[in-house]
Amino acid sequence: MQGKTVVVTGGTSGIGEVAALRLAEKGARIVLIARDQARAAATLAKLKNANPSVAHTAHYGDLSSLAEMKRVAGEVAAAEPRIDVLVNNAGAVFLSRKTSVDGLEMTFATNHMAYFVVTNILLDRLKATPGARIVSTASDAHRSGKLDFDDLQSEKSYGSFRVYGTSKLCNILFTRELARCLEGADVTANCLHPGFVGTRFGQNNASNIFTKLLRDAVMSLGISPEEGAKTIIHLASSPDVATISGEYFYKCKVAEPTAAAQNDADAKRLWDVSAKIAGVG
Repeated sequence: MQGKTVVVTGGTSGIGEVAALRLAEKGARIVLIARDQARAAATLAKLKNANPSVAHTAHYGDLSSLAEMKRVAGEVAAAEPRIDVLVNNAGAVFLSRKTSVDGLEMTFATNHMAYFVVTNILLDRLKATPGARIVSTASDAHRSGKLDFDDLQSEKSYGSFRVYGTSKLCNILFTRELARCLEGADVTANCLHPGFVGTRFGQNNASNIFTKLLRDAVMSLGISPEEGAKTIIHLASSPDVATISGEYFYKCKVAEPTAAAQNDADAKRLWDVSAKIAGVG
């Protein structure tokens, strides 16, 4: 990873931060896209210790807002002439239905649309970089998801874990269509299940004793962020996957997602719908 630039969303905590630090230790320069400036400053300090020979940087934006996605990704594109790896990792789960400033359901906006918009805006930089890679964090939670094009914003019914699972299904379908679009280009796109990780993920919901207990249970039962980050690091850096694209990985190996996650017609339709919503792609 010496001399390589890696852009990471969701890189200020959990598996995203661990992946950023380990890639920095391998020689990479890390560019964070973050929402919280204090957490980003703390991560930048750790990155400096991990690899003091390069200038790691951060750009700030709210990845639930289409305008902010476009603005911050545009800033990164303007600042970085080359991007070797893009790690799409930012995500959230919401126990009750909320909408973004654009009127999109928040899980769909944050977990799917941010991947879609940021990737599309950075695509020219990735294509201009030989051997570039796009790595997106999905989840085996996609098995509980159901993609309903007549209710993408979950207005008819809302269940937090089902909606989260659907957003992870979207991540896999997005990766499949992205890989198809990149055929012939020297860029790969893969996604992964990190495992059941005990992190601060879902902390935005810890507003009452039940959700705090649930979060604490997840943190105690889950694998460590260090373990969960291994497949991200593998996909971002290993020569073994340099020519593999469009796949879903678990424990650093190709895994098989559900049949719904392999539906290429749905992947193309989701791409087209997302492009229309965002005005990019």
